Amino acid sequence: MGRLLAGTGDKPSLWQRIRAWAFTDVGVLIKGVDEASLQTLEEILLGADFGVPATLELVEHVEGGIRSGRVTSQQEALDAVAEEIRSIMTGHAGDPALSRAESGPTVYVFAGVNGVGKTTTIGKLALRLKREGRRPLLAAADTFRAGAIDQLRIWAERVHADFVGASPGADPAAVAFDAIDAAAARGCDVILIDTAGRLHTQTDLMKELAKVERVVARKLPGAPHETLLVLDATIGQNALAQTRMFRQALRITGLVLAKLDSTARGGIVIALVKEFGIPVKLVGTGEAPEDLEPFDAARFAAEVVSDRD
Repeated sequence: MGRLLAGTGDKPSLWQRIRAWAFTDVGVLIKGVDEASLQTLEEILLGADFGVPATLELVEHVEGGIRSGRVTSQQEALDAVAEEIRSIMTGHAGDPALSRAESGPTVYVFAGVNGVGKTTTIGKLALRLKREGRRPLLAAADTFRAGAIDQLRIWAERVHADFVGASPGADPAAVAFDAIDAAAARGCDVILIDTAGRLHTQTDLMKELAKVERVVARKLPGAPHETLLVLDATIGQNALAQTRMFRQALRITGLVLAKLDSTARGGIVIALVKEFGIPVKLVGTGEAPEDLEPFDAARFAAEVVSDRD
């Protein structure tokens, strides 16, 4: 994974703030539990979008380590933070690996609000799949937004993937239906379905998105094998609200965090997993086509307390 927790501009990164806490306040902390120092850690975590439940769990874990004598140095304080982050990430969510069909094509449906990077994420994932020897087909079920079909077609051409589209205004569920037939005819083993970027408050459009999922399930038993919600990591707590709303319409099986590299508030990853128990499957780590990677909870936790620039 690329460096995910770098600061932006003059804003210190998450790991810089946590290390600053460990090497200043924790000097007092380890001589006797200091509530003011623990409150400082709490404020850092809340400011980094960890959310209240995860923040309280992390602070309690560190405090417990200090009281029990397991945490007696600055480095052990940092290790305690990383340990609890790993515990939250692995204990509250399922398998972070993308599911695959046992037979026939694997189908992934992508959802999310406008501007989060769904289409770009699909293109990047198609490139990864191609390099793994898979044959992806990109399906443009976003028939509402002007230019969306062409945008996905350009990505398909860019990564040499198959493509299925329709005219603007066509039924998105019909596009998904046709994509499954096309995959079988062309020998494609993965179908990536792009859907219209919509506001989570647009009830009628949310119902249309749910229809795509239903049609895919009827057409191909066991599909979709993943319904992935793409979120912009820079929007912080708004990502929680978006996830709540999309879960009312869809069976969200995994999260994709775009722009995680460009935020100093990486705690939203922990907040999402803590509240919803949905695994983070993929993260965007940059703007290049190669900058999409499987999420690694252990590596993420280590980076929170790393001293690397």
